[in-house]
Amino acid sequence: MTAGKERASLGFGDELDDIDPSAWAKPKPRNDKPALEVTKQAAEATGFRSREPAKIELALALATPRQQRRRRTGRTAQLNLKLKPETIEAFTRVADAHGWGLGEAFERAVDLLERSKPEN
Repeated sequence: MTAGKERASLGFGDELDDIDPSAWAKPKPRNDKPALEVTKQAAEATGFRSREPAKIELALALATPRQQRRRRTGRTAQLNLKLKPETIEAFTRVADAHGWGLGEAFERAVDLLERSKPEN
């Protein structure tokens, strides 16, 4: 840009200079929110089912924490699998019955499968 050139006017600069944002009215907070009891009664009347967790389910989940399965085994690689929940429960049950960690149970399962494969 050269020093002698000025920007072309867009035609609304003078009008923007006169605006004072502090003079604008602030919106008033709404006070028309219904009471909690009214909302609950309306929800029950229409058969609305809450998405909030049931207190019984929450207490049950807190009462049966999962067993910690961390051990120092030297295993450093990770394998993520998509399985059915029943399969995970059965695999965990077998590992627990033998006192194995999940990695050890998987290694033993692979070993058994390799030994049982047919010779070609």
